[in-house]
Amino acid sequence: MMMSTNNATQTNDSKAMIQISNLKKAFGDHVVLKDISMQIGKGSVVAMIGPSGSGKSTLLRCLNLLTVPDRGSVRIGERHFEFDGKTSKLPKDRELAGFRARTGMVFQHFNLFPHMTALENVMEGMLTVLRTPKAEARSKAQALLQKVGLEDRAEIYPQRLSGGQKQRVAIARALAMQPDVMLFDEATSALDPELVGEVLNVIRSLAKDGMTMILVTHEIAFAREVADQVIFMRDGVVVEAGPPSQVIDAPQQAATQAFLARFNA
Repeated sequence: MMMSTNNATQTNDSKAMIQISNLKKAFGDHVVLKDISMQIGKGSVVAMIGPSGSGKSTLLRCLNLLTVPDRGSVRIGERHFEFDGKTSKLPKDRELAGFRARTGMVFQHFNLFPHMTALENVMEGMLTVLRTPKAEARSKAQALLQKVGLEDRAEIYPQRLSGGQKQRVAIARALAMQPDVMLFDEATSALDPELVGEVLNVIRSLAKDGMTMILVTHEIAFAREVADQVIFMRDGVVVEAGPPSQVIDAPQQAATQAFLARFNA
């Protein structure tokens, strides 16, 4: 993975699953992302760490186009988007929904449909976005619930699921859309400590399967274990990036050292 926070020209790497070039985003006078550039290869697992307000979640939302960048470009797979501060050039609603489906995102909060069972929640995107026949969608949803260890909870409604179970249903729902990449925005931060492990186990399994993933996380030990690369962000820039053995175990920048000291990582 290559990354930069300056204006240097980057060669377009067709082998990269994700390429971000000179990405900028501000909300009013508050600049959240300051000229971010990086490339992430297919099958890579990247952990993004840093203090709250450093721009990590905004960067994920820009990748999924839930937040429209002000400037720069984003490419995921074959889809490429340019932003010039004037026109967003986003696709039509249905095409945009398809792109977001291929860029699966799991949030802190589960956002499951309360009136649908776990199985129906996983099926819904396949039925409405992918137009999958109902019998096929049911079969795939059942297999995905089994993958996340919830085959016995298929007919249960969200209000009767634990937080960890809800988050695993949310992961299965994202996987149902056959994404090219998975984006996890603090997927365990809203969970009770005893439930964190079951969600991390699912993410660990996805990493072993070769899923390209970006994880915004404060689980430093988990980032060390599962990530190929770690990015430390602060104040909208990439301060330090590299393998876990470098960024977590032997950080070079004082800001990274100070942040990690709080975790005794």
